[in-house]
Amino acid sequence: MTAMDDTTEAPDAREAARLEAGRLLFAHPWTFIMGVAKPEQLPPVSGIEVAFAGRSNVGKSSLINALTGQHGLARTSNTPGRTRELNLFAAAPDLTLVDMPGYGYAATPRAVSETWKRLVFTYLRGRPNLRRAYLLVDSRHGLKENDAAVMELLDKAAVSYQVVLTKADKPKSREIEGVMRSVSAALKLRAAAHPTVLLTSSETGLGMEELRAEISDLRLERA
Repeated sequence: MTAMDDTTEAPDAREAARLEAGRLLFAHPWTFIMGVAKPEQLPPVSGIEVAFAGRSNVGKSSLINALTGQHGLARTSNTPGRTRELNLFAAAPDLTLVDMPGYGYAATPRAVSETWKRLVFTYLRGRPNLRRAYLLVDSRHGLKENDAAVMELLDKAAVSYQVVLTKADKPKSREIEGVMRSVSAALKLRAAAHPTVLLTSSETGLGMEELRAEISDLRLERA
């Protein structure tokens, strides 16, 4: 085998290793740890955390269930605005997934919405082990005004975040391509945004391998 052959195969081998590390990480049984309604209820800082944010009914719970391979782990509901706490899940002793309250549901009382914002912002600013927030966006609709407001919040909190397009099995491919372009363009203007947009479907499993690998990378960076 020539040296050129070695260099062309090495990236494939590295990517295969990343995907395998992600698979192994999420192969452990995951459990619900606790729901947090107030910042002072958060457990002591330990290991790293990654958080999932998004509009109500964007599919956060479904994505967490698909990611962990445990369909009943995060509670799913057809009623938008049901999640009103930070829900924590763990498997590996040094990794916690945080399901953040949804936003943008018009029927949510304003007082509750303000409470959510205080909880979320306090968490974002005060959690030193939070390595990344994944901002879930419906691939059928793209970024909405309140998504942009949340990105401003993440920029202000100086939290690294990455957009994950959900429900990619629903729209046509050309529609998804348009959404990907518009989201990528918007992220270029954001200080704390990761430039890569991930495309996922909780129904088909699309993108789950890559998302697991991304989270595994964050965990290994800490080691």
